[in-house]
Amino acid sequence: MPEGDTIYRTARTLQKALGGKVVTAFETGLAKLAAVDDESRVVGRTVERVEARGKWCLIFFSGDLILVTHMLMSGSWHIYRVGERWKLPRRMMRVVVRVSEASVFPTHARKDAHEWATQSWGEFEAVLFNAQVAEFHTARSLERSSQVPKLGLDVLSEGFSVEGGVRALRERAASHPEDEVGVVLLNQRVMAGLGNVYKSEVAFAAGVNPFRAMRTITEREMEALVEAARRYMTANVVEGTSEQMVTYTGPRRTTRAMDHGARLWVYRRQGQECRRCGAAILMRKQGVQVRSTYWCPVCQPWVAG
Repeated sequence: MPEGDTIYRTARTLQKALGGKVVTAFETGLAKLAAVDDESRVVGRTVERVEARGKWCLIFFSGDLILVTHMLMSGSWHIYRVGERWKLPRRMMRVVVRVSEASVFPTHARKDAHEWATQSWGEFEAVLFNAQVAEFHTARSLERSSQVPKLGLDVLSEGFSVEGGVRALRERAASHPEDEVGVVLLNQRVMAGLGNVYKSEVAFAAGVNPFRAMRTITEREMEALVEAARRYMTANVVEGTSEQMVTYTGPRRTTRAMDHGARLWVYRRQGQECRRCGAAILMRKQGVQVRSTYWCPVCQPWVAG
């Protein structure tokens, strides 16, 4: 599943490509979106801005129309020249937004929206593939939505702070003291943007066993969790310094190792040696979603309540 850093990069690049431009064509394979387009045409509207909110991507069109998408496990935005062959089959297409006077071109073979750099290019189309959630909203209907407005603090938002993150964890510990740390880190209503990779990596960086109950977590441990979350996610959305402004810098990493195989501390390293202490990394399914959680039993010792 794309995590908050992927959606952040996607939204940033779509903003560069779509922001301020007029839609010249719109196509969708989803009946609900098509019905809205029949009533309130998307063509002719200006893309006012594109935002990431946790794992959600929002495209704001003029005239109070907002396209809200969630990638879930396999969705992605791609960008192509008009007429260029898509990398995925048409049956997987959910939305096409075409504009002219684009300013992007591919920097990698796979044309995900977060893998592009800026340069004059001409007419192009942004294509949404395989997204499980794609809805049109007005500002008012979005406020009434059951999910997006109820997100917690976005770890990658400008307004995020360690103090705010700690406060969110503290409040969750008070209201749900038996919640396990790993489950809380994935709860988008506590802090938005963290996914399964970051859950394990953040808990490791903080030295906190992900199966501990929130009532056992100290204030300093909460600070360590929030600081690691912010540090890791921010590091994975940094833009390059070249004139092309590449917005994708390769596979997600939490270590400083340049070796591709050494880019993560614990995630998907079950049975391998801990990079810090040498103990064997463990894995166990966690929560009602039965997500895989990885941890080091020595660096992240169990603390009984």
